[in-house]
Amino acid sequence: MRYDTIIIGAGAAGLFCAAQTVQAGRSTLLLDHAKKPGEKIRISGGGRCNFTNMHTGPENFLSQNKHFAKSALKRFTPWDFIDLMDRAGIAWHEKTLGQLFCDDKATQIVDMLLDLAKGVDLRLQTPVHTVEKTATGFSLTLPTGRVTSRNLVIATGGKSIPKMGATGFAYDIAQQFGHQIVNTRAALVPLTFPEGRFAPISGLSLPVRASTARASFDEALLFTHRGLSGPAILQISSYWREGEAIDIDLIPDTPLFERLSAQRQIEGRRNLTTELARHLPARLVDHLATDPDLNLGLSGNLADQSDKRLQALECALKHWQLTPNGSEGYRTAEVTLGGIDTDGIDSKTMMSKSVPGLYFIGECVDVTGWLGGFNFQWAWSSAHAAASHIAS
Repeated sequence: MRYDTIIIGAGAAGLFCAAQTVQAGRSTLLLDHAKKPGEKIRISGGGRCNFTNMHTGPENFLSQNKHFAKSALKRFTPWDFIDLMDRAGIAWHEKTLGQLFCDDKATQIVDMLLDLAKGVDLRLQTPVHTVEKTATGFSLTLPTGRVTSRNLVIATGGKSIPKMGATGFAYDIAQQFGHQIVNTRAALVPLTFPEGRFAPISGLSLPVRASTARASFDEALLFTHRGLSGPAILQISSYWREGEAIDIDLIPDTPLFERLSAQRQIEGRRNLTTELARHLPARLVDHLATDPDLNLGLSGNLADQSDKRLQALECALKHWQLTPNGSEGYRTAEVTLGGIDTDGIDSKTMMSKSVPGLYFIGECVDVTGWLGGFNFQWAWSSAHAAASHIAS
């Protein structure tokens, strides 16, 4: 069978691209080896899908070419997707920091995309064995035989969450056609530490500022049996590299020295750890008091502490240096950092510069968003860019 467009990958980007190409009157085949379409949409955001971020801009993305995402993001904005949600009658709300979630279930978005994609030939549980370039487009070998098309869109994502079927398929196809791959790694992922390091305070969460030399994020940190997680850590994991320390400010925007000094005048007999527990969780204070790396020496009363001692304590709590021994990897990573080099892709159309009719969209491209709906917005925007060019 011959189609105008074949799209491989029925995730967020692939579904949205298919919906637009078929609405433009282009015969479209959408393939995926999974049992269901849009599974990453379904599980995201605790089942409510953080489908975009109102503050989306190119500065919220990592790429070797920091300008690459500008065109697609400008031409299909968060408000364009919100309009689709509103027309579909899907209620949504802002959680924090511009993050938008469904009021109800994330499956509403999958259903909306499937409804928009009526007329698409959707084939699930259909692996692609081979892809070849022909004089008139592309030829694919499927378990059921051969199909051909004028355009081929690769939307199979990265390596994140392999239990959901993630593979390096997109990178293999890109390399087959001469494209370069920027080294990939797990991103938006919990970081690990020697076993038991934070076991006594596992489950404890608090707002922090997590920093590396390249970035800083003010969000919540969560201590786990394996190490550190929570939004602040997931964000900084995209910038962290093996062997580097992460700087944790446990008291961001808190003038601790000033407050402890004032309290020393009022209640000098108050125990130092008791006073610290007014600014930090008590369990964390107990843990810090016994941490050999910090060596805070939190004994004695407030009256026993000199200004120099209190200033040193404030500095230690604002610059807790922690060096992870790794990350939890692709198993739990929300996205894949790196991917298909953007130097070989047209930023306005997402089409290969060297292979006419071949498009790469979504997570497989070297464009990786922050936590908070940015990666879904990239899926919608890059899919729209490709579909618009195919339909023109």
